[in-house]
Amino acid sequence: MRPLTLGLSALLALATALPAAALDRRVEIINNTGFTIVEFYGSNTGSDSWEEDILGTDVLPSGSSVVIDFDDRSGYCKFDFRAVFEDGDVLEKGGVNICEIATFTYQ
Repeated sequence: MRPLTLGLSALLALATALPAAALDRRVEIINNTGFTIVEFYGSNTGSDSWEEDILGTDVLPSGSSVVIDFDDRSGYCKFDFRAVFEDGDVLEKGGVNICEIATFTYQ
């Protein structure tokens, strides 16, 4: 009986010690603002730039969503989000832990 207990303990330790690199970094971005998001950026927290617009030539109308894979192979979980709306408003949210959330909603 003891070897089985040790085996389960080892498996449990492995499961809880998975590196951040193995975590799912896909996040559904939901737009419930009443305005279209025309640009969206997600960069590692602490990055010097926003990089490129993730939406590219697409937009995210109000009432719609898009799933974005933020896996940039850095292993980081904390990202800053920046949404630019059709009326010129900009909303920024820093330090979003994409390894712990599955959705992020703009309201």
